[in-house]
Amino acid sequence: MDVVEQVQISYFKILMHQKIIRFLAPTTWLLVFCAYLQAEPSPVGKRLVIHDFNRALIADNLRGNAGTWNLDPNDPKSEANFLLDPVNRRGTEGYGLYLTYKLNPEKKSQNGFWMNLNRLDARGYDHLEFWVKGDAKLGFAKSFKVEFKRPKPGSPGESLKGSFVVTGITDQWQRISIPLNMMNGITEWKDLEELVFSFQSRRADVKQGGYYIDDIALVETGEPGPSIFDPVAMPKKKQWEKEQGGEKAAIPLIQKRLVGWPTVALADKRSFPKDDHEFLMRVASDTWKGIDALSDREHGLPLDTVRFAKGSVELKDSRIGDYTNVTNIGLYFLSVVGAYDLKLITKEEALEKLKKTLNSIESFESYQGFLYNYYDTTSNERSSNFVSFVDSAWLTSGLMVTRQAFTELSDRCTALINRGNYSFFYDDVEQNMNHGYYVHMKCRAEYDYGVLYTEPRAGSFIAIGKGDVPEEHWFELMRTFSEDSEWQSMMPIHRQPKMVLGHEVIGGYYEWKGMKFVPSWGGSLFEALMPTMVIDEKQYAPSNLGKNDEIHAIVQRRFALEELNYPVWGMSPCSMPSEDNYSEYGVKILGIHGYKPGVVTPHVSALALYVTPKEATENLRKLAETYDIYGEYGFYDAVDPMTGQVAYKYLSLDQEMIFIALANYLGDHCVQKHFGADPIAQKAIPMIHDENFFEP
Repeated sequence: MDVVEQVQISYFKILMHQKIIRFLAPTTWLLVFCAYLQAEPSPVGKRLVIHDFNRALIADNLRGNAGTWNLDPNDPKSEANFLLDPVNRRGTEGYGLYLTYKLNPEKKSQNGFWMNLNRLDARGYDHLEFWVKGDAKLGFAKSFKVEFKRPKPGSPGESLKGSFVVTGITDQWQRISIPLNMMNGITEWKDLEELVFSFQSRRADVKQGGYYIDDIALVETGEPGPSIFDPVAMPKKKQWEKEQGGEKAAIPLIQKRLVGWPTVALADKRSFPKDDHEFLMRVASDTWKGIDALSDREHGLPLDTVRFAKGSVELKDSRIGDYTNVTNIGLYFLSVVGAYDLKLITKEEALEKLKKTLNSIESFESYQGFLYNYYDTTSNERSSNFVSFVDSAWLTSGLMVTRQAFTELSDRCTALINRGNYSFFYDDVEQNMNHGYYVHMKCRAEYDYGVLYTEPRAGSFIAIGKGDVPEEHWFELMRTFSEDSEWQSMMPIHRQPKMVLGHEVIGGYYEWKGMKFVPSWGGSLFEALMPTMVIDEKQYAPSNLGKNDEIHAIVQRRFALEELNYPVWGMSPCSMPSEDNYSEYGVKILGIHGYKPGVVTPHVSALALYVTPKEATENLRKLAETYDIYGEYGFYDAVDPMTGQVAYKYLSLDQEMIFIALANYLGDHCVQKHFGADPIAQKAIPMIHDENFFEP
C-alpha cells in the first residue's frame, strides 16, 4: 500500500469516527469511500471463501453450480459468458474467473453471471470481498452491479435482494470490500441463495467487454458501518421529556398539546341520518373534527397514531404517537382545503391552520430540498434517516392544492415545491423512481417502484409534470409481468408491445369473471384509488386508469361478498384488530403479488365513492350500524368482519384518506379540481389520456 492510499484510509476513518462524513458532498464522499474499499488491507476476523477458482470446475466451490443469464434470452445482441482462466488470476496457482458480456445498445438489456449459494448463512460476516480488473484488450465498463439474493419469506418464487454498484474499475487488480449493510434490501443475512454480477446497458459506458474476478469471500472486519436501523438522536425531545419528569410523565402534557380529545368512545348508532347525503356529511364532519383535534396545537402537525381501548377514551387506556410522517402532512394540507370547500371551517380558520403547518415544515431539517420521512410533533426534530420518494410526492400534492385554493400562500408553497428536484430519486438505469435515500449511509434504497397501477403513480405524475424526470418513465412502468414470472397471482392476457405517444409500452391485463383489469401489486384499494384523491382519472384517463379504478372497486366488493362470504367489504393495508400492529390486506387476484385477505377498513369504501358511490355508501352505513367501529371522530381503523373485533385506532393517513375522498364526492371534485388546475398537473395530464389498457 502506498502513502497516498494510507492517507486516504486514515482520512476516511477519521471522518467516520467524528461523523464528519455526513457533511461531505455525495461525490466527495464516494471518492473517499471507494479509496477506502480498494486500499484497506484484508481483515483479521473470520473469512469464508465463496470461491477462489483454484479448481478446474466452477462447481467445485463451497456452495454449488454457477452460470450466466440474459434478461431477454431471445435477444441475439445481449449475452454473457464465462470461463476459468489459468493465467489471469490473483495468486500463483489455480484459476481466475473470466466474465465477458455483450449488451444491446439499442434497448435496455441486462445479463450477467450467477453463483448458487445453497442457503448460505452469512450472519457473523459484515463485508463481501473480491478482486477485479477489466480486460484491457477487449475493453470494459467502469462499473457493474453485484448482488445477493435470498428467498422472500412467505412468498414462494420471490427473492429479496441486496445490491451494490461497484465503480472505478481499471485494468489493474483492485480489492473490492463492500459492507453488507450497504446492500440494504437484505436485513437478515441467512439463507442466501445466489451471488449475482449484473451488466446493464444503461449503466455500462462500454457495451462489450470483459472482467477478471478472483477470491470471492465473506469477511468479518468488526466495522460493519452504518445501518438502515440506526436511530436518530433527538436531543430537544429528550431534554423536554427530562424536564417533565421522564417519558411517562410527559404523556399528559403531550395530550394537552393537542387541539382536542374525544369525550366518548362510541357514537350512538341511532343518531346516524337516514338520508345518504346527510349520512356522508355526518361522517365527513366527524372525521374532520378528529383530524383537526388530533394535531399539535403549536406546530399544526397531525399526529400519526392515537390508540384507544374499547369503550374508553381515558388517557390511561390510550396511546399517543406524537410523531408524524410527510404523507400525513401532505394529506393534512388537502384536508384543510377540503374542510374549507365543504364549509366546515372559514377561510380565516383555514389560513391560520395552513400557515402554522407551513411555519413548521419550513423550519424542518431537510436534505436536497426534501423533508425526512418522520418528525417529532413536539420538538419538530426529524426522527428518521430516510428521505422517501412517495411521501415527498404527497407533500408536493398538498402544496399544489393549497397554492391553487389560497393564492395568498402561493409563494410559500411554490418555494417548498421548487427546492427539491425529483431527479434525486430517479433510477436512470431502470427508468423508475427509487423508494428513497438513506442520508446517513449516502445510499439509495434497494428497490424501485416498477409497477404502474400502485399508489406511487401519483408521485411519478408529479415528477414528470415538474419536468424533473423524463416522460419515458411513465411508459417504462410495468402494466403486467411476463408469463415466466410464475409467482404472480394470475397470468396476463394479450401482453404485447404497443405504441403510446411515441413510446413502446408492454400491455396486457388480468381477467376475472369477465372483468378485465391491470393489476396493482397487492390487490388493495389503497394502491388502486389513493391517487384519485388528487388526479381525476375518470376524466383525464378514461380508457386506462379511470376504467381500471372502477373495475378494482367492483372486484373488491364482489370477491369479499361472493368468495369470502363477508357481510361487508374493503381490504387494504390497515391496523390489525387482534394486536397492536399494522398489516397488508387485499384481494389476491387483483394484485401481481397479491396480499392476503383479512380485516375490512373503512377508508376503502370512502375511496370507492369515486367510482361506485351507491355501493360504497351502503357499505359505510353497514359498517357503522353493524359494528362498534364508529367513534366521536368517525370510523376507527379496521374491523374483523367475521368476529366484530375492532382496531380502536385513528391513523392520520387513513382518516385523511376518508375525509379527502368524502370532500371530493360531496364537494363536486373540489380537491381534484384544485390539483388539476395546477401547472404541474396541467403539463402531465396529456400524458395519461391516450392509452387503452384493454385493446391490443
